[in-house]
Amino acid sequence: MRSLLMKNPVVIGASWIGAYLVIILLPLLILLLYPPTPSDIRSFWLEFSAALGFIGLAMMAMQFALTARINRIEASYGVDLILQFHRYTSIVAFFFILTHPIIVFIDNPETLQLLNFIQAPWRARAAVIATLALIAIIVTSIWRKQLNIPYEPWRIAHGILAVIIVGFSLGHALGVGNYLGLFWKAVIWTGIAVAALWLLIYVRLVKPYFMQKKPYLVEAAIPQRGNVWNLVLRPRGHEGIRFQPGQFAWLTLEISPFRMREHPFSFASSAEHCDRIEFGIKALGDFTKTIKDVKPGTKAFLDGPYGVFTTDRYENTAGFVFIAGGIGITPMMSMLLTLAERQDERPLLLIYANKTWEDITYREEIEALKDKLDLTVIHVLREPPEDWSGESGYVDQGLLKRYIPKRPATRNYFICAVPKMMDQVEKALHELEVPVTNIHMEHYNLV
Repeated sequence: MRSLLMKNPVVIGASWIGAYLVIILLPLLILLLYPPTPSDIRSFWLEFSAALGFIGLAMMAMQFALTARINRIEASYGVDLILQFHRYTSIVAFFFILTHPIIVFIDNPETLQLLNFIQAPWRARAAVIATLALIAIIVTSIWRKQLNIPYEPWRIAHGILAVIIVGFSLGHALGVGNYLGLFWKAVIWTGIAVAALWLLIYVRLVKPYFMQKKPYLVEAAIPQRGNVWNLVLRPRGHEGIRFQPGQFAWLTLEISPFRMREHPFSFASSAEHCDRIEFGIKALGDFTKTIKDVKPGTKAFLDGPYGVFTTDRYENTAGFVFIAGGIGITPMMSMLLTLAERQDERPLLLIYANKTWEDITYREEIEALKDKLDLTVIHVLREPPEDWSGESGYVDQGLLKRYIPKRPATRNYFICAVPKMMDQVEKALHELEVPVTNIHMEHYNLV
């Protein structure tokens, strides 16, 4: 019974949430277990500001865990949800930490002199440095594209700033001493900081080391419709990566994995074959436009697999509905190919939106799958040809109502498209009484 509970994703997911809450509320828990002596008690607002500061510091330390791609955590929620949680909690932590000194200055205006960086004690200077680093990390993260900061330099700076924030914040707290004066309290908080630093070292050094031990070689870059290229890789000296259909991996191409120049792409091949892996890559950005020029024999490295966007998690469902837009077909192509090789007999519906008939990526391959699967394909074109008799326009509630099963709760729905289309489809499915637990979405942009 215990083993079944531990394998239950709901139970596991709830346990991770519980662990997160315990860690970020640790300052308040310690205070309850060991309250300050009467001589140490200050005004309510100073105590309140200190609590906000400690909670914010704990939340910042936890960001290292959220971005470390820990498989057990990621398998409970998916990278999409974890990264969104990382972004939102970082902003909350930012406001908690920034509110801490503001309250102190308002409650005791004399403390404003601590902003004199030259004359202030080292603990105050540590707080100033940590706060400036926090502002820098938030500004460059939210407005990275507007500031034209390339991803790779931003990622390096992001890690350095994060270490500065946690390190100098901890130094400030230890220097103040009101709350961490006892040895065991200092040990607990130092342990949290060291764990955060270890996670950064693991992501930047340990994981790339093991990736380097399992290289891949490019076999070909195969052109597809819609300005898409299938990058074909074969493992060199090892069995290859095992993945579930619909998952993705971070790809480092031609350079060392220590360079941190990696990009996430969905698998486009069957999960039944780990000795030949394909990624579907649309030529949109600086890196993806170079895929067509990659030479056979080029070395590649993979970090993965990641993602919960897979049919393998829903073996007991009566069938699947896939709703894709453009390159969003890639993970679904992996699912369809895998289901075909497994001779799956469940009914499948694919609603695939594109601009024109010629833009339909994997058009011929999808048509061929009709002979191997109980697959119905509905193409939706925004600019259909004159003799087009199929669906046109956009995937809206009316179109979905015409094609999804009369009992929509009997299916699981997978959506991958641009954000606007995904939002519209999700809303329409809710209106059609599809349970929220049956709707699964994958976003294009993780960085």
